[in-house]
Amino acid sequence: MRILIADDHDLLRDMFVLFLQGERMEVDTAATLEGALRRIEDDADYDLVILDYNMPGMNGLDGLARALESGARVALISGEATREVAEKALSSGAAGFLPKTLPAKSMINAVRFMAMGEQYAPLDFMKATHETAAHPLADKLTPRELQVLKGLTEGKANKEIARDLDVTEPTVKLHVKTLYRKVGAANRTQAALIAREAGLF
Repeated sequence: MRILIADDHDLLRDMFVLFLQGERMEVDTAATLEGALRRIEDDADYDLVILDYNMPGMNGLDGLARALESGARVALISGEATREVAEKALSSGAAGFLPKTLPAKSMINAVRFMAMGEQYAPLDFMKATHETAAHPLADKLTPRELQVLKGLTEGKANKEIARDLDVTEPTVKLHVKTLYRKVGAANRTQAALIAREAGLF
């Protein structure tokens, strides 16, 4: 099974590669829409192409339309897109929609499902019934640390997380250091992997 992942966040791409290669999938990556389109053109033999909704060149759903014109099976992934965006993507022929909050196991199953020709979108997201369940890992962290950890799982840099949360970058660095200790992580990638594998985001 061959997968192409296009996302401008290095951390998220690296995590995807780790997850999918662990499931014996062959994975290529790109950081922009143009890079993804070039890869598709050079080697159209992908079972699935996954595009980040917010990466450079996408211009909303225009990028999805361009990728679909290539004849590839294309899915969208996003940490910010709304249910309406997901519905439009699916109705325009996308193989599926993946929120970046999906747990690792669900993400892998969804990728396999779409690569085999099915259309996927998580029911809870499409029904917009997001509930925060009690979670042992979440109980260890403050609300702010959880927000920072969520940013790490989305592949965001400290500067981006600081901007999102309207705090200073040194504050984010302090939260990152503290949450590493609390979740037992040595670095950003490990912290993000722990959070995803625990189904926290």
